Amino acid sequence: MGNFRHTVFFWLKKPDDQSDRNAFETSLKKFIDSSVFVKTKHLGTPANTPREVVDNSFTYCLVVDFVTKEAHDKYQEEPAHKLFIEESSNLWDKVLVYDSENIW
Repeated sequence: MGNFRHTVFFWLKKPDDQSDRNAFETSLKKFIDSSVFVKTKHLGTPANTPREVVDNSFTYCLVVDFVTKEAHDKYQEEPAHKLFIEESSNLWDKVLVYDSENIW
């Protein structure tokens, strides 16, 4: 694990369209696997945890860890990151990002 965590929630326009899901997953995997800055990675879908405080409305959740904020900033500028956005941004309606720095 790193000292900087980047958590991204994606809402696809057509979350039930398997073709769109495959295109999104393929593009994201290509990008994340080629990043020289990502230390750990997780791509998930909503868990079956129906509770009042849980928002399961997203399609995908990406969590990646970096050694430093500076590594995260460089990741944002990687050509593969820009290609992922170019290839996949037409597939999503909404993206929400939560970044955090480790305190423990």
